Amino acid sequence: MEEFWFYVQLGLRHVLDINAYDHILFLAALAIPFTIRSWKKVVLLATAFTIAHCLSLALSVYGIATVDAGLIEFFIPVTILLTALFNLFYVNQTTGPKKIWVHLLATLFFGIVHGFGFSNYFKMLMAEEEQKLGPLLGFATGIEISQVTVIACVLALGLVVQSVFKVPQRWFTLVGSIIILVITIPMLIKTFPL
Repeated sequence: MEEFWFYVQLGLRHVLDINAYDHILFLAALAIPFTIRSWKKVVLLATAFTIAHCLSLALSVYGIATVDAGLIEFFIPVTILLTALFNLFYVNQTTGPKKIWVHLLATLFFGIVHGFGFSNYFKMLMAEEEQKLGPLLGFATGIEISQVTVIACVLALGLVVQSVFKVPQRWFTLVGSIIILVITIPMLIKTFPL
C-alpha cells in the first residue's frame, strides 16, 4: 500500500509541479471554454486524458512502444497551442455533443503525447518494480486527482470573473486562450527539433 501511495503522490506532483507547468497550461486550455454548469464534461475530458496518458506510459513501461523524447518534448507544447487555438476558432459555438466529441478525441490523442513525454522518467522509476500495474494505477489516481483540482480552479476562476466582474464567457475564453498561447510560444521555440 505504501508503494501505491508513493505513485499517487508522484502523479499529484507530476501535474501540480509549477516548474513543469505544461500540464497545467493544457488543462487550463481544456477547461476555459466551459462553465461551472458543464463541469461533468470537463471532468470527462480530464479522465480521458488520464486514461490516454497512462496508456502511453504502460506501452512504454512494458516495452511495447517507444517514441523519441526530443520529438515528444516539442509535441507537448503543440498540443497546448492547438487546444488554445481550438478555443479561439470555436468560441462562438455552443458546447453541444459535436463539440465535446471533437474535444474528447483530441484530448485522448494529446494524453498519449503527454504520457510519452513522461515515460522515460517513469520507466526508470519502474525498473526496480516487479509488479507494474499497481504503480500505474497509483500514478493514474494521482494524475486524476490533480487534474480535477486544476480544472476546478479554472472553472471557479471563470465563475468569479463572469459573475463578479461581469465578463462574458466568450471574452473569458478569448483572453484566457490568448494568454495560454503567449506562454506556449516560447516553449515551442525552445523545444523545436533542429
